[in-house]
Amino acid sequence: MSLEQLYQQIILEHAKLRTGSGLAEAPVPAGTSTGQSHQLNPVCGDEITVRVAVSGGKVAQLRWDGEGCSISMASASVLAEMAEGMDASELSSVIDNFRDVLRSRGKVAADPEILGDASAFEGVSKYAARVKCAMISWVAAEDALSQALAGSQTPSS
Repeated sequence: MSLEQLYQQIILEHAKLRTGSGLAEAPVPAGTSTGQSHQLNPVCGDEITVRVAVSGGKVAQLRWDGEGCSISMASASVLAEMAEGMDASELSSVIDNFRDVLRSRGKVAADPEILGDASAFEGVSKYAARVKCAMISWVAAEDALSQALAGSQTPSS
């Protein structure tokens, strides 16, 4: 199996699995600061809401609900799987790295040591119309994390 085939398989599995999906089914952990962000890609209709709960400088929970293409849903699933337990600053750094890879138009290689399964989206960088699909949950998470770190106690849209 080639690396490209492996990456395609990761995306397909996460699009079906949807790790972290279900805001209503996952109550906010007690004693956490939370942030919530809703993002919409009007070009293709991808839509996502991400909630991040932070406790002691660590991501205690990342949950989301959304509808969209396989790339956007898989990207949210990968993000949720990797984010929980990370230091908030580490998650911010990973989001920045993911953004750099996706906006590079194929010039910046994804580092699996930093991005883990999110490296599977490296190929998306060559298709400008799909970059927003892969980024939408990460942009929402960045906004929600910023809110949580600012100390908001209740989710907002």
